[in-house]
Amino acid sequence: MAEQTMTITAADGVHARPATALVQVAGQYESDVNIEYKGKSVNMKSIMGVMSLGIPNGAEIKFTAEGSDEDQAVEALVQKTKEEGLGE
Repeated sequence: MAEQTMTITAADGVHARPATALVQVAGQYESDVNIEYKGKSVNMKSIMGVMSLGIPNGAEIKFTAEGSDEDQAVEALVQKTKEEGLGE
């Protein structure tokens, strides 16, 4: 299993537009990809799941992936999070 923890720095947190971008990235991989926040884990390939977390500014999140391309999936999500100005 691959995992990476990040802190959300965007003033609006993870709102609809960047969440959609992250879901699209996750959908490109075969691995099971999840995002965790406050002890709750949801499928990164589900926009409704990601939005249900209500991730605010300052939140610590963790991307996890398990499968044949898990490392690439987590790395791509970390990169996209940075590109979208969401976190570090």
